[in-house]
Amino acid sequence: MTIRLVISGCCGRMGQAIARRALADGAFSLAAVLEAPGHESMGRDYSAVVGQSVGAGLRVVVESRQALNQGDVLIEFTTPDATVAHVQLAQELKKPIVIGTTGLSDAQMETLRLASRAIPLVVSPNMSVGVNVLFELAQVAAKRLGRSYDVEVVESHHRHKKDSPSGTAKRLAELLAAARNGPSGSIPVHAIRAGDIVGDHTVVLAGPSERLELTHRAHSREAFAEGALRAARFVVAQRPGLYDMSHVLLGPP
Repeated sequence: MTIRLVISGCCGRMGQAIARRALADGAFSLAAVLEAPGHESMGRDYSAVVGQSVGAGLRVVVESRQALNQGDVLIEFTTPDATVAHVQLAQELKKPIVIGTTGLSDAQMETLRLASRAIPLVVSPNMSVGVNVLFELAQVAAKRLGRSYDVEVVESHHRHKKDSPSGTAKRLAELLAAARNGPSGSIPVHAIRAGDIVGDHTVVLAGPSERLELTHRAHSREAFAEGALRAARFVVAQRPGLYDMSHVLLGPP
């Protein structure tokens, strides 16, 4: 059975990457594509936006209720405010969601937790399969090496990325602090914004006579798009709940 996708933030770099990857995967079809009110591409044929055929009559829209009703799952890579609004609507319509939006506040995350009582959500600051394996490896390394090693996180992204440090770097720091039984915020995070870097994350564990570095480098947004689609395949079959990519990776590929 084909999974009908609704992509919010469809004209952004991630939205377009997800759309192109979905079109190449026979498990998916594009049911609706959403953008923010006033976006320059509003009403355009989406084929012209992504540069390939997406099916007749698929246009960029702003009406989220109608869009969500047309699909099986929403993939959301937008802003925190837009994400919260769409989560509340999806809760009403009983639609599952994959959320890659970063910069969500504690209060906004609480809204997502409340919604997860009614619908399944996959929420992750980074949909890359490799980064989520890095999360696991970093925790193992921090535990094995112990507190005699200094631990810091360094992340690099393109100059246009709005949040700094990245959601991925923050998550790494949280996991590392927990692995060392340290307080939240005890792991230093350094952010670099330069050029067109897609996304690099390095965990540095430095001891008195050696250093271990764990690094993930995203070569293109295809890595995030593939992870988002894998999450979409997972979430449509789940009961209500708040999931992350660790749950997705334990499921079938």
